[in-house]
Amino acid sequence: MAEQATARADGAIDDLALAEVTAFTSELIRIDTTNRGGGDCQERPAAEYAAERLAAAGLDPVVLERTKGRGNVVARIPGTDPTADALLVHGHLDVVPAEPADWTVHPFSGEVRDGVVWGRGAVDMKYMDAMVLSVVRAWARAGVRPRRDIVVAFTADEEASAEDGSGFLADRHADLFEGCTEGISESGAYTYHAGGMELYPIAAGERGTAWLRLTAKGRAGHGSKVNRENAVSRLAAAVARIGDHRWPLRITPTVRAAIEELAALQGVETGFDTPGFDMDALLDRLGDTRSLVEATVRNSANPTMLDAGYKVNVIPGSATARVDGRVVPGGDEEFAATMDRLTGPDVEWDFEHREVALQAPVGSPTFAKLRAAVERFAPEGRTVPFCMTGGTDAKQFSRLGITGYGYAPLKLPKGFDYQALFHGVDERVPVSALHFGVRVLDHYLKTA
Repeated sequence: MAEQATARADGAIDDLALAEVTAFTSELIRIDTTNRGGGDCQERPAAEYAAERLAAAGLDPVVLERTKGRGNVVARIPGTDPTADALLVHGHLDVVPAEPADWTVHPFSGEVRDGVVWGRGAVDMKYMDAMVLSVVRAWARAGVRPRRDIVVAFTADEEASAEDGSGFLADRHADLFEGCTEGISESGAYTYHAGGMELYPIAAGERGTAWLRLTAKGRAGHGSKVNRENAVSRLAAAVARIGDHRWPLRITPTVRAAIEELAALQGVETGFDTPGFDMDALLDRLGDTRSLVEATVRNSANPTMLDAGYKVNVIPGSATARVDGRVVPGGDEEFAATMDRLTGPDVEWDFEHREVALQAPVGSPTFAKLRAAVERFAPEGRTVPFCMTGGTDAKQFSRLGITGYGYAPLKLPKGFDYQALFHGVDERVPVSALHFGVRVLDHYLKTA
């Protein structure tokens, strides 16, 4: 892209940065980084794309791989205060699969149509990668340096185990993140229209990941015979118990803060500390803002896969299932004990993938600056904390003592369901939302 714009004297985002964020989002989408799991992904071309643009901004990026083709990029921007803690800004390069036949446009076209960028990764999360690249390059043109060191990381494998991505970087290349105490990444600071308000939820927590494999053993036999040791029946009963289970409330500080702020904005009394407190009734009073919090007030376990048998008239000797479990901070012991009880004596379970739950302080100076940057450019909006139902690479980077926040700002029009587009059909992002995000991210990173 031709460098036709000049840097602004005040160091603010220039017109070229706004053009670049759209182009970068589109071009990254066109690089197919579909992660099908089991190692089936090639992020290297996208990693090289990002590294080239960081190098053009005067940085010294390194491309690292645990497995051939699974590229990660890390670069450090020196700050003006060598005594300040460093900040990590990270985004993943891989995306989930997309079936072209289901889409209005081809999911890897990166088409820009009617002011909207279309394609897989438009919201999860190549737009954030593009925003980081455009901000870094704008700083280079304007001669801007942040107060604290900023480490930029683009990772592989977030959509699977992260073993080739953030896990690999945290375990094998911790030196690249020296001094980092906080980090920002996906799933926060986007517009959420609810309750007649324009909300901007900023993530200050994540439920833990607990992906399970259930195995039922039984006695193989003919399908026409009575069999009280049928592995399929045993597994089906356990799966039904798990699906029907009602988990008890576990209100963490982040979720309580979220509910209290949402309630205050609507003039609703929470009644947390009153006898006979009824969470379901409170959620009803929160109206359509409830969807920001209702999935994070307790643990969850959803059966997602079943595998058994090989012929209709043969009772198999074993059957397996997969369960997607999510655990609130502090809920691990309860989760394990509950799974022991629900699976019963005839079904074994174990973790196929497990990651920690996270919490970040909402009363910190950092959170206040995150709020301020959004509200500077969206004064009509209201920022609120929330806890993610799922997880991000912040889990792996937490091994290095890095406190993570979800902060990838977008200003979206009414009717644009950002959450539904995650892993959904016709994923897309408005160009105007990208411009807003670049301005917010630029301001926050310069004041962090």
